[in-house]
Amino acid sequence: MPDLPERNPEQDPSPREPSARDARDPSETEAERRRRRAQFLRDLAEARELRDRVQPRRAKAARLRHAMRMRTFRW
Repeated sequence: MPDLPERNPEQDPSPREPSARDARDPSETEAERRRRRAQFLRDLAEARELRDRVQPRRAKAARLRHAMRMRTFRW
């Protein structure tokens, strides 16, 4: 395309998406990771409770489906 400048890949590498391995800080301790995970799970549970309060019919249907799955599950 004539209106775009020439790109030299050695000077201007294309930006790449950071992978999960890159995003993880190597100096992060296991305790910090567990603390962040626990906070995430608390937030997730809170969001589910809120959704259940806001949509009681859907929550009841989900409870009934879950109960049916548990009754028909074979050990």
